[in-house]
Amino acid sequence: MDLKDIQNLIKFVAKSGAQEVKLETEEIKITIKTGSEPAQIENSGLVQQLQSIPVVPTAIPNSAPVATEAPQKEEKSSDDEHLITIKSPIIGTFYRKSAPDKPSFVEVGDTIKEGDVLCVIEAMKLFNEIESEVSGTVVKILVDDASPVEFDQPLFVINPS
Repeated sequence: MDLKDIQNLIKFVAKSGAQEVKLETEEIKITIKTGSEPAQIENSGLVQQLQSIPVVPTAIPNSAPVATEAPQKEEKSSDDEHLITIKSPIIGTFYRKSAPDKPSFVEVGDTIKEGDVLCVIEAMKLFNEIESEVSGTVVKILVDDASPVEFDQPLFVINPS
């Protein structure tokens, strides 16, 4: 089994949604775990770490040329300067509701107070309630329901009162 076969196996396992796959032959032992840990390969007692190769999207050229504009500076209005962004304290899956049949915790335009639950983030099968740090009005919800979020990723924009 060469490196290309192993990389294809890693991609296949990642797409399949399996948590862990083990493959053993006489000369090689492979364990692939999905998540943040790299795959391990044991071969004749040696352990190597394989890092998944990032897929870089490539642009498909259009038949018609496209004119590009010089980037414009985005000017913040004085209203935007006092807005507060609530960021994710953990990595996980963002949910706007406590259950699929329940209403969302907050909607754009809702008035909230400090300590109100804004969403839940599932991490390692635990649902963590994310509470508001300020009182105010929800201006924007920046993440779609059931989307993965990273640590420190902006989730909500709040206009403090």
